[in-house]
Amino acid sequence: MAAVALAQGLYFVVSGAWALVHIESFQRVTGPKTDLWLVKTVGLLLVAIGAGLLLAVGRRQFDPALILIAMGSATALLSIELVYVAKGVIARIYLFDALIEAGLLIVWAIYLLK
Repeated sequence: MAAVALAQGLYFVVSGAWALVHIESFQRVTGPKTDLWLVKTVGLLLVAIGAGLLLAVGRRQFDPALILIAMGSATALLSIELVYVAKGVIARIYLFDALIEAGLLIVWAIYLLK
């Protein structure tokens, strides 16, 4: 369980911070955005969730609330990305992130089923 929490925590912190630290390169990869405040809000939320996961790894505490937040946030991102790529609202590069989110969900599910 620690491995998936570590992977998701690092991924969320890095990807969330990217939009905050260098919005220009973020937009070069993901496409132009009209509401930068919203991009930064999502970035801060990802950093917060990721930091919580990393703290849980350090403390070896994986209670159901943490797992719900980890899986819920991955599900939310996956759902939004699939819907809005299909609608042509966001760039297809988001399918790469959707694949990562799906992978995280699968690994969490495997841990829960053990």
